Amino acid sequence: MKDISLQKNKKVYFASDNHLGAPTRQDSLPREKRFVAWLDSIKHDAQAVFLMGDLFDFWFEYKTVVPKGFTRTLGKLAELSDSGIQITYFVGNHDLWMNGYFEEELSIPVYHKPQQFLINDTSFFIGHGDGLGPDDKGFKRMKKVFTNPVAKWFFKWLHPDWGVRLGQHLSVNNKIISGEADAKFMGEEREWLVLYAKRKLETQHYDHFIFGHRHLPMEIKLNEKSTYTNLGDWISYFTYAVFNGQELSLKKWED
Repeated sequence: MKDISLQKNKKVYFASDNHLGAPTRQDSLPREKRFVAWLDSIKHDAQAVFLMGDLFDFWFEYKTVVPKGFTRTLGKLAELSDSGIQITYFVGNHDLWMNGYFEEELSIPVYHKPQQFLINDTSFFIGHGDGLGPDDKGFKRMKKVFTNPVAKWFFKWLHPDWGVRLGQHLSVNNKIISGEADAKFMGEEREWLVLYAKRKLETQHYDHFIFGHRHLPMEIKLNEKSTYTNLGDWISYFTYAVFNGQELSLKKWED
């Protein structure tokens, strides 16, 4: 379990599911500027920032090429990272193919699986949320294809102009990949990330489970001491979570 001790008056921030580039770079530009403004607004008291996946609607790292665009976001992340703010990235189902660029260029560690953190003696179980729990079956099938080493090898041999265009087309138009088809509250008894969290609690206690992926801001009590939080998105809700060392709050950004 990774340990973070907050300095006086410092906070930890969590955000997920920006899907920059969707449906086009031009259409997502206002959302990107809004997100960058939020990052700028928190830098005075942020000790750590967790980006919980699907920052981009499509991302694939060739050996020497990454998708064009998003310079405002990448530049702001570089600024925050260089200033000493600890930024951690969890890949989502739209950016499964990260392979060193964030680590090398931005000094941002990238995780492909959920992780456990202890922040001021408060335990967190953190991940994007895709493919977890008893449901999400459509995505689980697709993920097996997209993470297959042979499929990735063949995709790398596509010219980036063709590969990125194909990836963007699939990402925007395929609801199984995007996950947008199930972005509706299904009830606590059917929310698979809630069921997943409750099952984890059978073997180990966590104070907070934090996920993205569902595109819905949610706060659900799992028991008297544990809470499930879904971060929503930066498409419709512009929501994020903040931990001040004692309490976790889900908030909406109003610029």
